[in-house]
Amino acid sequence: MVGFKATDVPPTATVKFLGAGTAACIADLITFPLDTAKVRLQIQGERQGPVRATASAQYRGVLGTILTMVRTEGPRSLYNGLVAGLQRQMSFASVRIGLYDSVKQFYTKGSERTSPNVARNAIVNCAELVTYDLIKDALLKANLMTDDLPCHFTSAFGAGFCTTVIASPVDVVKTRYMNSALGQYSSAGHCALTMLQKEGPRAFYKGFMPSFLRLGSWNVVMFVTYEQLKRALMAACTSPEAPF
Repeated sequence: MVGFKATDVPPTATVKFLGAGTAACIADLITFPLDTAKVRLQIQGERQGPVRATASAQYRGVLGTILTMVRTEGPRSLYNGLVAGLQRQMSFASVRIGLYDSVKQFYTKGSERTSPNVARNAIVNCAELVTYDLIKDALLKANLMTDDLPCHFTSAFGAGFCTTVIASPVDVVKTRYMNSALGQYSSAGHCALTMLQKEGPRAFYKGFMPSFLRLGSWNVVMFVTYEQLKRALMAACTSPEAPF
């Protein structure tokens, strides 16, 4: 099996912190065009707003959106805002992902009966972390997979789908509200209500496929890279030749 094997020594908080931030940046570099396409599809249909495509541009599907952007705005348009995204991942993902295990262990204190509460309380803010953790734990407990690359890939892909289903309505409203003209909506709730009245419930899942492709691929790259970086860093720390 390709990849680093798990070590007997659990990773330290520092190892998880650095590994998560690096893995999240790698995932962002690979999947950023999908996020850009998702935003363009979500705001399509808005008549006003500071962020909008040319009047003649109509986006259809993930690939169609990417090709239209490349043709009308150039390839670099797919990576607009990348630097800010990487800065966010290093400062945010390193904390929320890298310290997740430590916080979970602190609250569960090893008890198998506090898990439902942890999942319930955390699902809104970190659905991808909880679902990844639950799927991976279920696969290992059922002896369907071992703690290696296939298990990490499957868990990450499942987490990406669950997170997309949960987060898409909020994400669409956020994108519409942030890109609306001043005074167009009085609040995010007003934006959601207007969407429901004018476009129906399906509007909340506009851009679902690029959202899923983005989150699914981001989760796969991030979690697989993170698991391997943790093991590589711990192997380096525990090596007899290591200077620290």
